[in-house]
Amino acid sequence: MVSSVSAFRDAAAAALNTEEKLLEDFQRDSHPDKVCLARREYVGEDGKPIVNPLIQKIKQQIATDPTLTPEYPPPLGIPEFSSRASQLALGRDSLAIVENRVLGVQTVGSAGAVRLGAELLKRCYCVSFSWAGHILLSSPCDESLPGIFEAAGFGVVKRYRYWDGGSRGVCVEEMVEDLEKAPEESVVVLSASGHSPTGADLSQDEWKCVTEILVKRRLLPFFLLPAQGLQSKDINQDSWALRYCVSLGMELLCAQCFSHNFSLYGDRVAHLLCVLKENATLVAVQSQAEKIVQTLWSRPPVEGARVVTTVLSNPAHMVEWQEGLKDTVERCMLMKERLQEKLWLLGSPGTWEHLIKSGGIYCCIGLSVQQVEFLVKKRHVYVLPGGCFNVSAINSSNLDYVAESLHLTLTTQL
Repeated sequence: MVSSVSAFRDAAAAALNTEEKLLEDFQRDSHPDKVCLARREYVGEDGKPIVNPLIQKIKQQIATDPTLTPEYPPPLGIPEFSSRASQLALGRDSLAIVENRVLGVQTVGSAGAVRLGAELLKRCYCVSFSWAGHILLSSPCDESLPGIFEAAGFGVVKRYRYWDGGSRGVCVEEMVEDLEKAPEESVVVLSASGHSPTGADLSQDEWKCVTEILVKRRLLPFFLLPAQGLQSKDINQDSWALRYCVSLGMELLCAQCFSHNFSLYGDRVAHLLCVLKENATLVAVQSQAEKIVQTLWSRPPVEGARVVTTVLSNPAHMVEWQEGLKDTVERCMLMKERLQEKLWLLGSPGTWEHLIKSGGIYCCIGLSVQQVEFLVKKRHVYVLPGGCFNVSAINSSNLDYVAESLHLTLTTQL
């Protein structure tokens, strides 16, 4: 007898997110001059992801190390990895670390870190009957973030204004205004540095202003630290906002990712930091995190975490690793300067100063929906909504074509 039962008979195909659709369309595009500026990875002159020689060497050493046994790691990950990752984000002399009120959990990718943080909030923060469960995300933000919080059971996911396409920068006044109106005890997701997808960050003075609102309105910051060291070339500068909040005694969460700054895209190495108000709650929160992890991924993969731990534990490796980060940032800055120069020579409208104001590998030039569509369909240059793109994907071979395409997009009547 053949069963006729099908649980998936009426299943509808899920829509691709914007980035996935762009990459799929790019792959199908047969135009000889097509350019994809929508990828996440840092790529070199040949358009392929670059592997840091130091990371490659350490990977080979780990693969041939006879002392490493193929056993399961603890549910919360490799302890030494969490210790080093926490020090990288907060600083070795952080009072929170000294007072042992920092919980670190190795996670499966940055999405895993955000999801674990969301689940912890749902389980611990929701104990307070005064909290309505409001989550505030920047507009724009990484397209996966709303879905992560919704999957964790948060029904109220709102936005605060962050990027102004007209001025092509962070709209700080509007951001502050939205945070001032947020319900007390809301969770605010903030980019410590390297905001995705715009690449635009707050200055230290602007951070102080935002932090004042967070304290006054009793808002809980949930920081994203996607590529420490790849925004300003300085690992301390890139985590300044996070450290400043900790110095004020604030409780917070932080999702750290090591894909970009360690060239570990396929290893899915990330870390969730929970900085608590007092040590007395550490054991309870840790037990909750471990219980949640058992239902999400049970135990994290170890290879990438071993690479990060090896680098962060060795002073010589640290120096070499940071020099590599500086080279990456400087190459991206050079490409921005060359693109700016090309646009000036073509007589493109605007000053294009915003190109070189943003750090890191992401940038946003403030295009309308119609302009993005023109750029993609007529010029085969693939960018994210608003004209956000990965600067590293511009190289000597496609620079002129990208500049000409942007110029045509900005000067054509649409």
